[in-house]
Amino acid sequence: MTKSVYATLILAVAALILAVVLNPSPEQHRGRITDVIAKRSPLAEVLGVGQLTAFTSTYHSLGIASWTTVGDRTVSIGAFGMIYVSH
Repeated sequence: MTKSVYATLILAVAALILAVVLNPSPEQHRGRITDVIAKRSPLAEVLGVGQLTAFTSTYHSLGIASWTTVGDRTVSIGAFGMIYVSH
């Protein structure tokens, strides 16, 4: 193998390890869901909609990425320490 193949392999392994280490936890997903819903609607914040949604969400993980669902709907997706909350 050439040096470039080794370098590519090392970078791929490093990215995989980084993804596993930075994969958001259930608590991080739930906190982000609560924060985003509160920012979108002050009324929802007062009524605790974000906390209720976060409480009822189910966490799923592939080790390198994770997501939460409520029923059949995906609420948040996370990878590399970042979490996106859907509408």
